[in-house]
Amino acid sequence: MNTNNESISRNYAAHKVIYNISPFTLLDYPDKTACILWFAGCNMRCLYCYNPEIVFGKGKLTFADALVFLESRKGLLDAVVLSGGECSLHQHLPEFITEIKRKGFLVKIDTNGSKPGLLRYLTQEGLLDYVALDFKAPKNKFKTLTSSDLYLHFRESLRVLVSSGIRFEVRSTIHSDLLDQVDLNEMLEVLDTEGYTGNYYLQNYRNGSETLMELGDSKTNYLDVSTNKTDINVLYRG
Repeated sequence: MNTNNESISRNYAAHKVIYNISPFTLLDYPDKTACILWFAGCNMRCLYCYNPEIVFGKGKLTFADALVFLESRKGLLDAVVLSGGECSLHQHLPEFITEIKRKGFLVKIDTNGSKPGLLRYLTQEGLLDYVALDFKAPKNKFKTLTSSDLYLHFRESLRVLVSSGIRFEVRSTIHSDLLDQVDLNEMLEVLDTEGYTGNYYLQNYRNGSETLMELGDSKTNYLDVSTNKTDINVLYRG
């Protein structure tokens, strides 16, 4: 695996994979200052997705462009968040993360869990410091909500992360027309079965957002977390 800057610059000078960069965030990496690299493209089509322009859009920046930006942020930021879209789809992500780590940054990825093999490699090689894993829906609703057959991939990614020992969180976006109380309890049972012991974050759908599918308003805070029969701590975020 070749991970030097010259190789990345030469190979990807015309290969644009990053849609945009958010230069600063205090919200996306717990207790750290960070930037976000938004990767274009995704292998799911979640009905409530807030980033249709990224999912369907083309990359505007190369890996080399991003590394130049990160060089200018050394000593100013603690971490880099790789999000999207779905960052795990992109070839040579391990080499790119290696370069980020060499610059002294912590690395977090936001992922739908569709690439458990890559997650296993990244965790085994010590290339990840934090992961946010999206739990889209229970098995019986997964294909409808995501337009994909990747539920078992998600389950395997969850197992990979549980066994890895690295810090990670699980989160779900809740729209009252898409997920209900029965779904939440089933998803909690899945997390408990796989040995997850961290916080489970619920994110209410933001009414009025431009999404992949036109959705009506969602009722907020409508799920009763007191019905939770597991030891997993369920928290609403945002």
